[in-house]
Amino acid sequence: MAPISMSGKPQSPHLPFGDRQNAPFYGKDVLSVKQFERADLEYVFAVAHEMREMVARVGTFDLLKGKIMASLFYEPSTRTSSSFTAAMQRLGGCVININEVQYSSVSKGESLPDTVRTLECYADVIVLRHPEVGASALAAEYAEKPVINAGDGIGEHPTQALLDLFTILEELQRVDGLTVTMLGDLKYGRTVHSLARLLSCFNVNINYVAPEILKMPAHIIEELNGNGTEQTQSGDLESVLAQTDVLYVTRVQRERFENPDEYETVKDAYNITPQTMARAKENMILMHPLPRVGEIDMAVDKDPRAAYFRQMEYGLYVRMALLAMVLGKS
Repeated sequence: MAPISMSGKPQSPHLPFGDRQNAPFYGKDVLSVKQFERADLEYVFAVAHEMREMVARVGTFDLLKGKIMASLFYEPSTRTSSSFTAAMQRLGGCVININEVQYSSVSKGESLPDTVRTLECYADVIVLRHPEVGASALAAEYAEKPVINAGDGIGEHPTQALLDLFTILEELQRVDGLTVTMLGDLKYGRTVHSLARLLSCFNVNINYVAPEILKMPAHIIEELNGNGTEQTQSGDLESVLAQTDVLYVTRVQRERFENPDEYETVKDAYNITPQTMARAKENMILMHPLPRVGEIDMAVDKDPRAAYFRQMEYGLYVRMALLAMVLGKS
């Protein structure tokens, strides 16, 4: 099947792969969704769609044979870390995994810039997750090799937002004209911060549903207002559920709360059940960046509209596309 554009129109089905060292993404960092315009997204998703087709046909291939990715994670990760590792290996490359930083030179007091400059002596691209906002930008300032932001504190998670948008496109065949409802922890959830910014490139309506203490930050709402994006805020899912095309659920993140008592008051604010889904559109999709901790009942997993595990698979193809693009092979 040919890739679909954001407006629902088919694109050219094949993108030739080869050395493109003059390509727009070659040697570039991926730090923020703010660096992507609509045309960039169309290109990324066309490449990701082709990656999906190639994995289905041949499984693995040697596009990045001889290339090495350094995976540097200062925070625990299952999905993002394994997704990037699988992406590099599917492309024929190799991976240096540093997921237990307490056993590395970081535990001796080594600075992030020095760690990154050391790793780029061995690798062609660095994937970084860090608990501090702006850490990836700092790493990129000192690194000569491409740095990909795999999440920085409560800041951004650009590759998650890209895979989220790709999921919407692959599942619903368009982005323009959709109503997207974001539910749960919108204050600390870096995934919804990044996705909201990407969605503002399109003609969409966004609903924010959250407890008062977990509302979407005002500066993001103001930023999207500047782009003309239609936005509403509520504490009640039922008021917007019937009009929702994409329901994006986030967990309430215990690790982001300084006050445990505040966490206890909101941890069970929302729960998606089969009864909830019965009141939703027949052709909507339910998304979640995972892990979940009770906000989606496991009985919902059988619903064909539950897209969160397919969402994880789409992430593989997007990350394969990004790695190929920054290394000049798309």
